[in-house]
Amino acid sequence: MGDGVGAVFAALADPSRRTIVERLARAGRATPTELAGELPMTRQGVAKHLATLEQAGLVHARREGRNVVYCPDPAPLRDAAKWMDRVGVEWDERLAALARHVAERSG
Repeated sequence: MGDGVGAVFAALADPSRRTIVERLARAGRATPTELAGELPMTRQGVAKHLATLEQAGLVHARREGRNVVYCPDPAPLRDAAKWMDRVGVEWDERLAALARHVAERSG
């Protein structure tokens, strides 16, 4: 697993960060203040979660006047999904081989 994929999984391990990603995906963009108004946490709490999400590449910040606006970036999620698909295929192949082996030994 690449470092980027690991960072995505680590960032999304927290339910609050998953909620923030979901809100940003729906809205397309939001400030920490806007997100805090929708969530049961302070603006500072939201900002800390956004920093972790930004380090994982899941969101990008840009300044708009006096505000910092966060936008989602789906690319790291696609990379994580590709990794999960690849591992899933490998597991399916191993389980199918095990089933064949068991069938051969019992039949």
